[in-house]
Amino acid sequence: MAHTESNMQVQPYNLMAHAFLLFLLFSCITSTNIHACKHTERSSLLSFASTISSPPLNWTSLDCCRWKGITCNQDGWVTHLLLPSKGLKGGLSPSSLGNLTHLTHLNLSHNSLLGSLETKLFLSLNNLEILDLSYNLLSGELPLSLPSSNIWTIDLSSNHFFGAIPSSFFQQASNLTSFNVSNNTFTGLLDFSSNLFNGNLAPGLGKCSELQVFRAGHNNLSGLLPEDIYNATKLEEISLPLNSLHGSISDKIVNLTNLAILDLYINQLSGKLPLNLGKLSKLKFVTLDFNHLEGALPPSLMNCTNLLELRLGSNNLEGDISMLDFSRLNNLLNLT
Repeated sequence: MAHTESNMQVQPYNLMAHAFLLFLLFSCITSTNIHACKHTERSSLLSFASTISSPPLNWTSLDCCRWKGITCNQDGWVTHLLLPSKGLKGGLSPSSLGNLTHLTHLNLSHNSLLGSLETKLFLSLNNLEILDLSYNLLSGELPLSLPSSNIWTIDLSSNHFFGAIPSSFFQQASNLTSFNVSNNTFTGLLDFSSNLFNGNLAPGLGKCSELQVFRAGHNNLSGLLPEDIYNATKLEEISLPLNSLHGSISDKIVNLTNLAILDLYINQLSGKLPLNLGKLSKLKFVTLDFNHLEGALPPSLMNCTNLLELRLGSNNLEGDISMLDFSRLNNLLNLT
């Protein structure tokens, strides 16, 4: 009888212990699934993986948020896809990557990806902040516009893109601060004008060997003119007015033998004008007013027989302008 009573006293404790263990197990399961990826995200990633060939990614577990190169937010949406230097080969499929609508960081650099960047690939990526596809084998022309107003860093360098970069490409990118397209074969026009870009001009333009026109006026760019811009020897126009660029114009500008338009008015440029500026015989329009330039006009300017407009007003230039014979030039002269 005593033994029965003892068993009756132990049973409630056993039940409580089992209940407690079940509670702990349930809590553990729940906590491990808080960040579990959505089924649609897992399907999109597997679809992306099926379109490329690479060493095994080991994307086998049920929870794609635990896969290498993948980061999710607390609701299980994929926000980061980071697979640089993974030996990826193949094209970028709009039907897979385009479905990752919460993606903020996409880095597939230093691989062997092929094909073009289709506009529809980015139609849904309106949360994208960083895009790095550098050092691949991508080609073709760029899409008409960027996908996201949140994007602030783009690196498409060292690919095989060609053609002109359309001005509409930047219409959505009001927060863009870094844009690298060096080591491609862009031709014609590169127009960043009338946006909200700020910060320094990054090096790399000198590697755009086919670039003819570079415009980035009406922004808030600062810093120095990148030294390698003088290596882009096919440049016919440099237009960067209404910014905050400072420093001097390098004597290396003489390398730009095709330059016809030099438009840098309303900046903070200083120093003397290059003595060899007159060697640029194709110059037609030079607008450098409203800067902090100083010294005398280089006599070599008299060699610019195609010059139509020379604007140097509101600087700190000095010397006797009448010593230079501009009368033989058919130009509009504004030195005041």
